[in-house]
Amino acid sequence: MDHINDIAALDQAHALHPWTHFDSFAAEAPLVIERGEGCHLWDRDGRQYLDAVGGLWCTNIGLGRREMAEAIAAQAEKLAFSNTFVDMTHGPAALLSAKLAEIAPGNLNRVHFTTGGSTAIDSAYRMAVYYHRCRGEIERTHVIARDDSYHGSTFASISIGKRAGDKVPEFHYKAEGIHHVSSPNSYRRPERMSAPAFCDHLVAEFEAKIAEVGPERIAAFFAEPIQASGGVIMPPEGYLRRMWQVCQTHGILFIADEVVTGFGRLGKWFAAKDVFGAQPDMICCAKGLSSGYQPIGAVIFSDDIYEAMQGDRWYASGFTYSGHPVACAAALKNIEIIEREDLLAHATEIGAYFQDRLATLSDLPLVGCVRGKGLIACVENVADKASKTLLPDEVDVGKRISDTAEGLGLMVRPIGHLNVMSPPLVITRDQVDFVVDKLEQAIGQVADALTRDGVKIG
Repeated sequence: MDHINDIAALDQAHALHPWTHFDSFAAEAPLVIERGEGCHLWDRDGRQYLDAVGGLWCTNIGLGRREMAEAIAAQAEKLAFSNTFVDMTHGPAALLSAKLAEIAPGNLNRVHFTTGGSTAIDSAYRMAVYYHRCRGEIERTHVIARDDSYHGSTFASISIGKRAGDKVPEFHYKAEGIHHVSSPNSYRRPERMSAPAFCDHLVAEFEAKIAEVGPERIAAFFAEPIQASGGVIMPPEGYLRRMWQVCQTHGILFIADEVVTGFGRLGKWFAAKDVFGAQPDMICCAKGLSSGYQPIGAVIFSDDIYEAMQGDRWYASGFTYSGHPVACAAALKNIEIIEREDLLAHATEIGAYFQDRLATLSDLPLVGCVRGKGLIACVENVADKASKTLLPDEVDVGKRISDTAEGLGLMVRPIGHLNVMSPPLVITRDQVDFVVDKLEQAIGQVADALTRDGVKIG
């Protein structure tokens, strides 16, 4: 074999991928990606794909940016590493902290750097408990999250999340002190219940859970503005703001997981406040912070939290690569590009077109729901549109559609019976048309194949 063809074999022989399904990985060679530019990827055989997944919700400014590479190289040459523990810092970390404070809503003027989204959630969890303890409320150690949520894959963050299939029996997870309330999935709300009534129901359930656990024992509520990996769950109108108001009433910190929605995906720097009207006490971010060019995450938190933590005590939490100079330099350049190219405005305009075009897929027999906002979307595939009945798990319809789309030059992400998308903010109208046209083709081809195989689609 030549070197290129060796890559897949070497990978199968030595690499353990995140979320590996062992039997499938042993049977099928991995897709080897060679390069990327803008919204496109090329594999080792030269085949081109439009990446409507945006990496993993992250390649906001697009791939192959020379000025990003130059900024990364220049910082690596000048100062490749310096830690930020205790009383040391460097220019990129200080400048990025100030920039994040500038663009974050309200008095979120303090920043704790992490290595990614999972470690940001993990850190926010610890900070919430630490904050309450500093104020003398030592019983506030419990947190509430939601069904269909995904908050990361560290021990703490995956325990806080509750997405089907994430908690496998071979692993142990933290359960004590972590509670969940219903997913705000408007498409799957009880039959004959209106959207406003559903919102009332969810808020009442949240209040009941707080009463059950004891408000004096709850440190924080974790919420993605849109539950991304859970299936782009769109909450009913007013839901997020009302949940925040309940938190305010009981002194519970509202932690917005904006790992996906941050940095322009909904046309704003952050979505919780500017899109949904909920002012968070903390924002966890990553992904779009550097558009995937470097691994970096952050907890952006309020002056109130920072002031409460002051005193003769240590904040004993952080990571070797917290505020890594090269990663911070990449994030600064990424934010500069978003501002200079007015990508927030572009995301607002192209996001509306993206949603309008995707909505046309609703007429397909296999499609039960098309949902999303801005440049994040999901197609939910069903066996029967009227009853919303799902196809059997063994059909693996989302993967069938994504595999078929891949053959047509389009990448969408399968999650069970769903196909989700989060294309780069730089996507054009022609590229949106390509996404929708090829996805329509793929869904049609899969529906025809299932019908030939005797699977009823009604």
